[in-house]
Amino acid sequence: MNEQLNAPARQNSPVTVIGLGPMGQAMTRTLLTAGHPVTVWNRTARRADGVVADGATLATTPGEAVQASDLVILSLTDYRAMYDILGGATASLAGRTLVNLSSDTPDRTREAAAWAASHGADFLTGGVMVPAPMVGTEASHVYYSGREELMERHRATLAPLGRPRYLGVDPGLAQMMYQAQLAVFLTTLSALMHATAMLGAAGLKAAEALPELASFTDSIGDILRAGEANLGAALDAGEHPGDLSTVTMMGATSDHIVETSTALGLDLALPLAVQAHYRHAIEHGHGGDNWTRIIDSIRKDSNGRASAEQPSG
Repeated sequence: MNEQLNAPARQNSPVTVIGLGPMGQAMTRTLLTAGHPVTVWNRTARRADGVVADGATLATTPGEAVQASDLVILSLTDYRAMYDILGGATASLAGRTLVNLSSDTPDRTREAAAWAASHGADFLTGGVMVPAPMVGTEASHVYYSGREELMERHRATLAPLGRPRYLGVDPGLAQMMYQAQLAVFLTTLSALMHATAMLGAAGLKAAEALPELASFTDSIGDILRAGEANLGAALDAGEHPGDLSTVTMMGATSDHIVETSTALGLDLALPLAVQAHYRHAIEHGHGGDNWTRIIDSIRKDSNGRASAEQPSG
């Protein structure tokens, strides 16, 4: 193994940040506070004014920004933006490590890792799991995937942004975890707005409804853990014991939500989608199983059809 690659990044090593939206600015300030010289570049240069005033150095071109540091962090809208920005600076990539913290699909992430390698650059994928104001706080954590020795080399430099959680060598893994968590997050946000609309129809202001609803979302993890000591173990084993909450029970609740939402004249996209999961499980003989059985209608077979397992028992 390359000894330099295995060695941790030296203290206060230079870092480049490309992309200065709220997240990029937050990461730049966090790295500056940790003592790292930071070079920045952004398509709209004036967005760099604040971080330059805080001590960052503004590069005039992407190539200049890349050449300033061995470690280059990308905080962009998507991976297409990486090609647009670095496509004219590929001669500067050799020997650098690109840490792409942008959102996109796992497949595009793997393609980007191969593209970087073709230009002599190393590549780590990352997913920052907090909003910009929380970057660098105790609550912040970041998922990474790529070569493990590369992760260890830069762990100390990246750690101030949030606790690094390394998932594995596949560049798509961190992106998959990011997308999975955002699937939960975005669906929850839609559910919160739907619930707020329901309560609003009953005369409750959002200022009254949202605190109650947010408090309930805080408790969902505890509710799940209370039902299973080793969360997810039964699902991995293909077991869906219906001793606490059955598909039939939860499905009846989903029916009531659809009926109430219909009576209130609300959009039905979200409640109908949830109802469809439970109806599929009931139609396939799983009414007595645990609610986790709805995963069958979410998974699909090789022909794109929802899974239709045989009734248990």
